[in-house]
Amino acid sequence: MTLNSVNTNVQSVIALQVLNGTNRELSTTQKRVSTGYRVVDARDDGGAFAVAQSVKSDMAGVVAVNEQLGGVKGILETTFAALSVVSDTMKQLRVTLTRLADGAISTDQRDTYEEQYVLLAQQVASFVGDAFYNGRTLLSTVSASGGGDITAIRNEEGGLFTIEAVNGANLTLPLTAPTSAAQAQSWIQNGGNFDDVTIEISKALNRFGAAMAFVGDQISYNFKKMDAMTVGLGSLVDADLARESSTLEGLRVRQQLGVQTLGLANQGPQVLLNLFR
Repeated sequence: MTLNSVNTNVQSVIALQVLNGTNRELSTTQKRVSTGYRVVDARDDGGAFAVAQSVKSDMAGVVAVNEQLGGVKGILETTFAALSVVSDTMKQLRVTLTRLADGAISTDQRDTYEEQYVLLAQQVASFVGDAFYNGRTLLSTVSASGGGDITAIRNEEGGLFTIEAVNGANLTLPLTAPTSAAQAQSWIQNGGNFDDVTIEISKALNRFGAAMAFVGDQISYNFKKMDAMTVGLGSLVDADLARESSTLEGLRVRQQLGVQTLGLANQGPQVLLNLFR
C-alpha cells in the first residue's frame, strides 16, 4: 500500500491505534486508582475474580457463624452466672443445714433456721429457673419450655458441636426444711440430698465452663481466619496504588504524545497538495 495517498492515511491509522491502546490502558489504570482494586469484576481478571468471590463467600459464612456462636456464648455465660450464684447460695444452705442438724438448738432458733433454709432453697430454684437467654436455657431438658441440648454451627463448612443440657431439678433442694436434726444430718452426709445436689452443681459448672472455653476459642479462631482471608483477598484483588500512580502519570504523557502524533499524521494529506502547486 502506498504511503502517499489522500484516501488512506497509514500514519494516521497507526497513530490512532496507538492512541486507542493508550486510552484503554489509561481507563484501566484510572479504574484501579478510583476503586482501589486491581480486580473489580470478571472483565479485569476472570480467574482472580472467581477465586475472590469464593473467598468472599467463605468470609461471609465465617461472619454468620460467629454471630451464631455469639448467641451460644450468651446462653453459656447466663448459665454459668446462674450456677455460680447457686454454688454460693449452697454454701449458705450448708451453714443453715449444719445448724439445723444441731439437736441442742431451741425451738425458736430451729424455726428461724428453717425459715432461712426455705428462703435460700427458693433462691436456688429461682436462679435455676431464670437462667434463660433469648428464650433458651441449658438448665432444663424440656424442649417445649426452651430447654434441651443445643447443637450449633462452629465453622463455615457446617461443622457442628453439641452442648448437653442438664435437668434443673437435680440442682435444687426440697423447698421444705428438714423436720428434725437427724434429717438435716442425713441431708449433709454422703448420699444425702445436699451432697447429691452439690455434686450435680459442680459437674454442671465444669461442663459449661469447658463449653464456654471452647466457644470462646472457636470465636477467636474464626476472627483470625477472617483476618487471614482478608489479607489473602487483598493480595489477590487490591491495586498497588503506588505503582498505579506511577503508571497513570506515564500513560497521561503517552496520551498527550499520541494526540500530537495523530495531529501530525492527519496533516500528511495536506502536504501532498504541495506536489500540485
